[in-house]
Amino acid sequence: MNELRGSSILLTGGTGSFGTTFLSYALAELDPARLVVLSRDELKQSELRTRFDDPRVRWFVGDVRDRRRLERAMHGIDHVVHAAALKQVDTGEYNPFEFVQTNVMGSQHVIEAAIETGVRKVVALSTDKASSPINLYGASKLCADRMFISANHYAATHPTRFAVVRYGNVMGSRGSVVPLFRSLAARGESLPITHKDMTRFWITLPQAVRFVVDSFDLMHGGELYVPRIPSMKLIDLARAIAPNSPMHDVGIRPGEKLHEEMIAADDSRRTLRLDDRYVVQPHIAGWGYEPPEDGRPVPEGFAYRSDTNDLWLDTDDLAELVAQHA
Repeated sequence: MNELRGSSILLTGGTGSFGTTFLSYALAELDPARLVVLSRDELKQSELRTRFDDPRVRWFVGDVRDRRRLERAMHGIDHVVHAAALKQVDTGEYNPFEFVQTNVMGSQHVIEAAIETGVRKVVALSTDKASSPINLYGASKLCADRMFISANHYAATHPTRFAVVRYGNVMGSRGSVVPLFRSLAARGESLPITHKDMTRFWITLPQAVRFVVDSFDLMHGGELYVPRIPSMKLIDLARAIAPNSPMHDVGIRPGEKLHEEMIAADDSRRTLRLDDRYVVQPHIAGWGYEPPEDGRPVPEGFAYRSDTNDLWLDTDDLAELVAQHA
């Protein structure tokens, strides 16, 4: 079963790293009737049009801050992948309301437009920084997460259903530290390390795309899905990319955590484990939510953190992954 196969799909933020990988996968594997890409950047759209010269793809210049434009883009759409967001942690600390307008208010516009146009299912992309947030970006994404889950109440008798996927650092995405380390190593320069003990969750772009696609099949509305993915130490990643390069400590940046978290201990009572993922269930589910039959409760007080994870990538694993996704 594949919920997305042959359907009409809208992808917000579709010219980013995730969007580009999703486009490639969807056109090759899902045979969509129509794939609408909505983003603000006309230059990136122009560049991608030459790469994805396919009559099934439609290109919409627009912003999630504009509800009317979203409604026009969602006309006749079956499924929405909401990837549009402002994401740079330090930028959010300096420009907080810009992040609120896109990540929070823009999310509400997506919700309202989806219900108004009769979209069947919406999956919104979240981040590990939304769990126990300490920065503006994470707080805005936590707010968006709760809005999408509660949107199932907001939809009332409408058929539209909403779910969220949350995952960690994405190898190869824009802003990833991998290209920075590579360029510095090529010039013979020292690599900046924020902290020798820093850990992060790690997922590749193809894995992230498949996780989102699979979530459409599993969801009934109200789920927050978290993949079981490995952790890595930042210093091991640096060694995997440039084993002979010197390193220097630059300290943790504003709004940054030493270790990331995707499920907080306080959410353990609502969390079930499936084979390849966890599902955090909604606080209140008046729309008729039912938990997955094969879900197993996690221990009370369980927290899914990058430093206490039971799956790890060592330097050799990271070197292989970096080589595969060069």
